[in-house]
Amino acid sequence: MGKPVIKGTRITVEHILDCLAAGESLEQLLDAHPRLTKDDLLTALAFAAA
Repeated sequence: MGKPVIKGTRITVEHILDCLAAGESLEQLLDAHPRLTKDDLLTALAFAAA
């Protein structure tokens, strides 16, 4: 679909941002997606901010 994803996954940056906007914490995201790291989430945020 041409959307940016977290490297090595099919999880989109958009999904990460949607979850955070809905009030989920980084810890909740990490629990829900065990393949992600805190660095993955911070990289997604930096990408979105750029």
